[in-house]
Amino acid sequence: MTTTQIHVQTSDAILGQRSEIAGAFVAREFARHPELEQRYGKIAREKSLQDADYHLSFLAQAIALNNQALFSDYIAWAKVVLTQRKVLASDLAFHLECLAEVLRERLPENSGAVAAEFVQAAVTLIPSMPDDLPTFLQEGAPLSPLAHQYFESLRRGERHLASQLVLKAVAGGTSVKEIYLQIFQPAQYEIGRLWQTNRITVAEEHYCSAATQLIMSQLYPQIFTSTKNGRTLIATCVASDLHEIGVRMVADFFEMEGWNTYYLGANAPHSSVVSTVIERKADVLAISATISSHVEAVRDLIRVVRQHPAGGDVRILAGGYPFNRDPELWRYVGADGSALDAQQAITLANQFVNGETA
Repeated sequence: MTTTQIHVQTSDAILGQRSEIAGAFVAREFARHPELEQRYGKIAREKSLQDADYHLSFLAQAIALNNQALFSDYIAWAKVVLTQRKVLASDLAFHLECLAEVLRERLPENSGAVAAEFVQAAVTLIPSMPDDLPTFLQEGAPLSPLAHQYFESLRRGERHLASQLVLKAVAGGTSVKEIYLQIFQPAQYEIGRLWQTNRITVAEEHYCSAATQLIMSQLYPQIFTSTKNGRTLIATCVASDLHEIGVRMVADFFEMEGWNTYYLGANAPHSSVVSTVIERKADVLAISATISSHVEAVRDLIRVVRQHPAGGDVRILAGGYPFNRDPELWRYVGADGSALDAQQAITLANQFVNGETA
């Protein structure tokens, strides 16, 4: 059996037994350290089971890709979340060590060894992983004062003031692209950071994101003024991925560059994406995934597009956080390329329509 086959087999085995593995290792965790329930309260087991399910989902995807860094990166994210909620790093390490033990016991020998190796690699790095994250609203950055004002308006629930700040800046000569890159993007990253570090609630995060989307729509009279070049972009998030602002910004950048864009939003079914690509005779399809556990969904969508008799002509860009972490990941999912940001995506797309390759 090849290395690739072992990793795919291991990933499938984990997903097939995910509930049983999660239950077994949480039971072991609390049997060995019953004081955990006293330390974290009556819901400790329930929370630990939820965490276990997430861990296994991300672990299975990282193993399928044979990429330890993706799982370790997820654990680094989880450490910040848990530390800011008063969970000790030592308890996270113990939690994962129990997981490694159960994986060795529950999976076939080769698969158990592979899975445990991925987990132990992350455990080794826990002491060096950060407990907190720096702000994304950096002093001295372009438009920094406006970015701070915009962000604080959202935090206070004053979306009308946030809108006025942006519209006034555009009326004064600030380009929409600058607003996207220097105001919306760092503000959204900062909102995500504050949720991750337990400084805002999920409701506040949703409010801020919805407000930014509304304000983006108010800029459309400036966005939809470019002379069209006859090229068409379809942009979407994979099914179950609800983080759509990033790919919407990409679609708007293409619109400003003269492309006709058709933005499908979040959680679009594969069949709807394929039919839209064919009906609109798309030149490029941009697919976004914000977490590594959705990478397989990107691969599945691309496979469905390619299987359609007319799907072979569209060029496909895959983007989002996991693709930024692994610059070669687009090859695994069968895309034609990947871009770190909207401007790079436009450059690649223009190369594609001119017959060049990534």
